Amino acid sequence: MQNNTFSGLFVGQNLITLTEVDSTNNFLKQALANSTPLTEGTVIMAESQYAGRGQQQNRWHSEPGKNLTFSILLKPSFLPLNQQFNLNVAVSVGIIKVLEKVLGPTARIKWPNDIYYGDYKLGGVLIENMVQGGQIKNAIIGIGLNVNQDSFHPDVSNATSIRHILQRDYDLKALLAEICGSIEAAYLSLRAQNFEQLKTYYLQKLYWLDELKSFKANGIRFDGTIKTVDANGQLCISVDGTLKHYDFKEIEFLNK
Repeated sequence: MQNNTFSGLFVGQNLITLTEVDSTNNFLKQALANSTPLTEGTVIMAESQYAGRGQQQNRWHSEPGKNLTFSILLKPSFLPLNQQFNLNVAVSVGIIKVLEKVLGPTARIKWPNDIYYGDYKLGGVLIENMVQGGQIKNAIIGIGLNVNQDSFHPDVSNATSIRHILQRDYDLKALLAEICGSIEAAYLSLRAQNFEQLKTYYLQKLYWLDELKSFKANGIRFDGTIKTVDANGQLCISVDGTLKHYDFKEIEFLNK
């Protein structure tokens, strides 16, 4: 285990690098459960993560030492429970702003929290909130990003990496520092109540926004157009002139 410092105000000031762990989110949760004193902005980075998770318990496959697999501890007690999706928006904006600089404008946010480059998956986010007394006491932000990996698990048909796109390796620690700084800036903007600005950027970068596409819900395939994401984090799709709202477990994106 090794500690380093980043140049941000607090995100990454306490950086703990692990050689191997089941998942960085689990490591942070266990540390908090054991009352380990961890400051806000603590980052846990793993060189190898053998049980990484995505949404709906999906496995996150990552080659050791080639990608970014890390978790950030935040304490957004200022955020009302009914606005917790705003944290998802801020984190996604922080990540995508860095990737835009690295990869250009093709970087996208696929609702609710996948990171895409064109139609290819580059990474994902898993946020786990711990609620106490009607407040979010701790938020664990798990992030997985394909950076220097060349080949991917056969279960993932549309994966890509920064190396694939740029045709060269990218410095993992430098990218981690950039992303942590950018997430910190977006988080501070959220804390300062500048949510509309964050939401506007999030929607500008939303995958399939205002495009007629195919989806599946309740076993039924249909065509619709993503119009926005509501305050509860539901995806709003216009279907035959009617705006319908979907939770992430209810809707599936279908690539024709």
